[in-house]
Amino acid sequence: MHAVSQFPRMIVGLGNPGKTYEATRHNVGFMIVDRVAERWGIGFKEDKRRKGMFAAGPGVLLVKPTTFMNESGMCVGPLAHFFKIAPEEILVVYDERAFPLGVFKIKGGGSSAGHNGIKSLIAHLGTQEFPRLRFGIGEPMQPGDMIGHVLGKFRPDERELLETSLVRAVEAILCIQSKGVGIAANLFNTDPEKERRKKLEKTLVCQQGNGNSVGTALTGKSDENVT
Repeated sequence: MHAVSQFPRMIVGLGNPGKTYEATRHNVGFMIVDRVAERWGIGFKEDKRRKGMFAAGPGVLLVKPTTFMNESGMCVGPLAHFFKIAPEEILVVYDERAFPLGVFKIKGGGSSAGHNGIKSLIAHLGTQEFPRLRFGIGEPMQPGDMIGHVLGKFRPDERELLETSLVRAVEAILCIQSKGVGIAANLFNTDPEKERRKKLEKTLVCQQGNGNSVGTALTGKSDENVT
């Protein structure tokens, strides 16, 4: 048995196959690993027998299961067994409705939190101790419309933040590949919007007494325009 690597040997993006589900919230895992493949200049090839799309990166295999989301483990489990890849060496990238768009978190393991794709992976890998990157897709605008939300596409007003966040997610994965999960989590587990406001607040403190106001620093408008 080989020593378990601290760096991923397999990166799995979760999603649903087919044109119908392209660019939906539930498929951000696919979107992210597609961008990682583009960054490395490699392409995916389908293997119907192994139930997935695969691309060979530098010391790591990129995987997009072609089962539906709730059967993702049918691809990943046997593949990991065949290549003797330990669960701890598998990084899983998927959507997280509990986080707002623009926020993602890296963690070393944990429960499925109700995500059917992760439930399937846990069942087929026999453990929940595998690293993952959870990418925020936000809650539905209409309460009770969770299925329509996760299977729907991002709104036009979300596209700019989505693209920025996808770029950050790719950078986080590259960091995981070079530095490991722990260091990457320390560097990337932040809320960009909160960080932006913190910087503005620090700027405000430094500018107090120079005629700048809270309204100007945080909104770009003078106080008389926001009161």
